[in-house]
Amino acid sequence: MTGQSLPPPPAPFYRSSSSSSFSSTKPVFSPADILFSPTSPFASSATTPFEMSSQFQLQEQALDEEVVLSPLEKISPTFPFSTPADVAKINGNAYLTAQTLVQQVAYTLSDRLFTYSPETFGLDDAVKSWSAAGQHNARGKTTAVSSMETRLGAANVLLGYIFSADADARKKEVAQSIIASSATLTPMRSALDQLAMLYAMSSPFVAHVAAADYEVATGRLVTDYVTAVNVAQETGAGLINSFSAHEAQHMALFSTLAATVLPTVHIYDGVRVARESVKVKDILDQTGLQNVFESIAGEQDGKADQVTRITRILRSLNAELGTAYSLFEYEGHEEPEAVLVVFGSVESSLATQIAASLTKGGEKVGVIAVRVYRPFSEEAFMEALPKSVKRVAVLGQVQNQLAVDDATVQSALFTDVAAAITMSDVWNLPPPIVDVKYAREHVWTPKEFAWIFDQIVRKPSVQIAIPEEALTSEAIALDSFTLMSQDPAAQQFSFWDSDDVATTPAAAVVARALASDASKNVSFSSAYDNVAIAGTLQSEIRVTSKTVEASFHIEGADVSFVGDLKLLNTFNVLENVKAGGVVVVKATIATEDLEKKLPASFRQGLVKKDIGLVLLDVSAAGEDVSEAVENALVQLAFLKTAGVSVSNEKLAAYNRDAEAVTKAAEAVEKALVKVEVPKEWSEVEEASAALPAVPSTNAFATNDEKHIEEPASILKSWQSAAQALSFKEAYGVETALRPELSMKNFVVKVKENKRLTPLDYDRNIFHIEFDLTGTGLTYEIGEALGIHSQNDTADVTEFLTWYGLQPDDLVQVPSRDDGDVLEVRTVFQALQQNIDIFGRPPKKFYEALAEHATDVDEKKALLTLASAEGAAEFKRRAEVDTITFADVLQEHPSAHPPFEELAKLVSPLKRREYSIASSQKVHPDAVHLLIVAVAWVDPKGRDRFGQATRYLTSLRPGSSLVVSVKPSVMKLPASPTAPLIMAGLGTGLAPFRAFVQYRAWQKEQGLEIGPVMLYMGSRTQRQEYLYGEEWEAYIAAGIITHMGAAFSRDQREKIYIQDRMRQSLEQVRENYLEKDGAFYLCGPTWPVPDVAAVLEDAIKLQGEREGRKVDVGREMEGLKDQGRYVLEVY
Repeated sequence: MTGQSLPPPPAPFYRSSSSSSFSSTKPVFSPADILFSPTSPFASSATTPFEMSSQFQLQEQALDEEVVLSPLEKISPTFPFSTPADVAKINGNAYLTAQTLVQQVAYTLSDRLFTYSPETFGLDDAVKSWSAAGQHNARGKTTAVSSMETRLGAANVLLGYIFSADADARKKEVAQSIIASSATLTPMRSALDQLAMLYAMSSPFVAHVAAADYEVATGRLVTDYVTAVNVAQETGAGLINSFSAHEAQHMALFSTLAATVLPTVHIYDGVRVARESVKVKDILDQTGLQNVFESIAGEQDGKADQVTRITRILRSLNAELGTAYSLFEYEGHEEPEAVLVVFGSVESSLATQIAASLTKGGEKVGVIAVRVYRPFSEEAFMEALPKSVKRVAVLGQVQNQLAVDDATVQSALFTDVAAAITMSDVWNLPPPIVDVKYAREHVWTPKEFAWIFDQIVRKPSVQIAIPEEALTSEAIALDSFTLMSQDPAAQQFSFWDSDDVATTPAAAVVARALASDASKNVSFSSAYDNVAIAGTLQSEIRVTSKTVEASFHIEGADVSFVGDLKLLNTFNVLENVKAGGVVVVKATIATEDLEKKLPASFRQGLVKKDIGLVLLDVSAAGEDVSEAVENALVQLAFLKTAGVSVSNEKLAAYNRDAEAVTKAAEAVEKALVKVEVPKEWSEVEEASAALPAVPSTNAFATNDEKHIEEPASILKSWQSAAQALSFKEAYGVETALRPELSMKNFVVKVKENKRLTPLDYDRNIFHIEFDLTGTGLTYEIGEALGIHSQNDTADVTEFLTWYGLQPDDLVQVPSRDDGDVLEVRTVFQALQQNIDIFGRPPKKFYEALAEHATDVDEKKALLTLASAEGAAEFKRRAEVDTITFADVLQEHPSAHPPFEELAKLVSPLKRREYSIASSQKVHPDAVHLLIVAVAWVDPKGRDRFGQATRYLTSLRPGSSLVVSVKPSVMKLPASPTAPLIMAGLGTGLAPFRAFVQYRAWQKEQGLEIGPVMLYMGSRTQRQEYLYGEEWEAYIAAGIITHMGAAFSRDQREKIYIQDRMRQSLEQVRENYLEKDGAFYLCGPTWPVPDVAAVLEDAIKLQGEREGRKVDVGREMEGLKDQGRYVLEVY
């Protein structure tokens, strides 16, 4: 900024660094800055701002023209700048999202669009609107938009359209486009395979893919590049990456041009970058896009190889636009010693800017951002990689955290980079290459990249997580955005609120108001967390004079607004507020109640960071404040606290309610209450568990389910049941076996239940058999049996008596699967079969139970355990004391909800699944299990038991129980001659007993069977040689060809299954690799790395035998894909 000096370089960023530091970066180079420069060949044909109103101007003009039906519908809480109504008027400078720009290119250059967008993702909202309005593409036609469902065979309809016999030959050169999320790529794979084979006869095909998927394991939306990388590699499709919204239009255009060479996927961050509203400069209009496309597409040489043609296209695009894009883009020191290779939108933009900053501080580091991943040009990569490099780290995304922790898994990017460097002749001894893996759910911060660079330079290994002790105080206080923007006056604001209240749109309105200053660059992003307080929306606003392309969460907000007190117990909202900043909390709290209402950790944080606290008392605006006034009051209060001047007239225009803004303006001075923060608040008796500082983005829309009302539960007498059963048709009664269970169930009887370990041994491992005669139950090799267990009768009776319940009374509750279906149980049945009353309660149970407590101290105790302050005590109770629902109720007798309410509060009993230890070919009317009983003594000396194993050990022959079958990953090879290599620890032997039985049966049928190698692990042979006699009989019969028993405690040195495997490494190699065998491991997770290491050694040994160099990581991945490396661990 002219006339202002930048802040001095900070102290070393990490304590392990001698010189590593952040310094202010150079102005961020944006290709769009010189788009219409006098030297650009395209300058003469561009539409200038003097010839046509820009989208920015149109957005402002629209305020005076649009008709809005409801005050709360004016501005979207997530997109302050509405989607342009006219695609032809997108040009010049405008506030848009990357997704809108991608849609503009796709609509303009295609005659037909196929879209695969989950309903709440909104990936195709603009193109559907333009098409419905009959707006034209660049050829003067309306682009047809077909919304499709994501399912197996996705994109087959596109194949039919492209290769239709009556397709218009004149449209062969017109691009056919798809707009989708990355979740669509896997079911689209077969279509891409076919398209690649017939591409010479095809129109150009481009898929614009938002890298976004829902990760079930973590319950959040993740940025998914793994799927795109894998599909591109397997199908031969091109893969091009946009780094930010500022270049999204250019890369969408480049990808469409690349599609004239090969099927192309254009990938970009779909969770944050695609949805962030930013000021994009020098946007091409439809005519400009078409001119560039025709100019470049018409000059291509179809005889060259793919890499050459793609390179020429990019070179031509740079010439047209005056940009400097390349296949691999390097930023950093001229002679770096350490280089980081990255792929991905946020990864590329952040790493590039951090590298530039560190280089100015004297660090010899650099980054290569991969723009064109497929086809991967090893030659271009080596040209981009400085020859001075002594160490290369590759930041590669993998599927999940399990893959991060699995030493046998390598990222695809690492494999490609390693191959390029290893196969080059630049070095006699190539520099070491480190695979820095991260999971799809990882959310990047600038400090993490600085930490990675620091480790590449100074340490042999690289980790992403920053140890707390590694950060200096300067680094903790450092705000990366202020430094990247080169603007000490840059401002950052954050908003936390419920997702569907009157004030939810306030942040978006504030952003729109701030953006009315044409000299500023405003960015706006938001994130929905549908779990936190049943629906949270967090919004972030940045204001600066220069463009910062990197997208990441705010680290140092000047002002943060919190719209709901409950959020203070859910998030650490102060973590990303700068020292000396201000927090505005919408709440009415008397001075004497501040310590009661504000969490201790929040109060402590205010003092520690010298953050000011302001309360916004909405009641100051009078009684029965309307939603419009409340919304306007939040906007005015925030702007006043932030010291930003926006006229009431402008706010009235944005809110479309001048009266509400006037009333709010009259009340704002009175409504803002500054709180003096006493230093004593820094003293907290007990440290609370760390709260997340950012929301877990798990949705793109509000949580509508929180407003669904459950049907009322009813407690009735036995006479009601008799009446209903006597007149079934009148009462709509149906008889069913465990109707609350969604899977198919069977009633079986116990045939045998015997203990396998000695009575004086501390582990009860037992074998149990069930009679299937007449049940119709069938199972396959490797499947699991689900046991629908019951609570102990004596414990249930004791609880019934204590709680004052009649066991024969009926409770009528809504079905968990269908709220319109009411299920009837006796109270005894409900407690024994349905309600996990002796299970471990989650935090939400304490919170819900507190509402029923009549004793003040008990209520406070329950709420404390449910809060952040009680986290340590909650953890101790759950993990050490193993407290149950029943224990909590007995500890707080005044919290005594009616039983029909208790049935809702307590978690349901879940089925427990056990690997089946038999083959139905050998035992047609029986199923066998191998189980270890779970039992322990708690700190109070009480005997505790695993609910399911206690139930199973109590069953006697003839007892009935409900079971179901669950499929498994444990599948036998199709060929009976394929070798089996099995490793089982303890009860992990169960599925392998079934495997061996099946192989023995195959041999009896006259089939030739392959080698069977069994490795078993347990403590001692005398006490835990499970099924020992059977194994020896199978060995004698030639079924098991090799047995490796590892009894860890039978000798001085510990011996485990991996040791036995290594002792027979040659046999493992031969059967596994030479004869195409399959390997299985079942049991606990701890031996996985050591067992995998043995298999890796076998792969290396096989490579030596064949005289070839092997990529162990890729070989292991191939074995997994073929179903020849199967783990079932827990």
